Amino acid sequence: MKHGEIRWYKFIPPDKKRPVLILTRDSVLEYLGEVTIAPITTKIRNIPSEVFLSKADGMPQDCAVNCDHLQTVPKGKIGALITFLPLPKLVEVGRAIRFALDI
Repeated sequence: MKHGEIRWYKFIPPDKKRPVLILTRDSVLEYLGEVTIAPITTKIRNIPSEVFLSKADGMPQDCAVNCDHLQTVPKGKIGALITFLPLPKLVEVGRAIRFALDI
């Protein structure tokens, strides 16, 4: 597992299994039992706290990284790898997080 990967995660019902972006930095991943993630949704709102992703980014369909709902979850519940975001998209995610948290 690495920073910038998109992997599957099964949320607590009534939510479902969905892709998430791993946000925790690589240098601490091996020491932590939990990781910070951003959920990915197909409900695209076109707002500054989201980052649009498409098939060109390795996703099965158009979707968005939702930086308004960052969570810290158990590392052991993170599932299979879907894709890895390139640096330009990670920079966009950083901007969206700063907007979402007003920092």
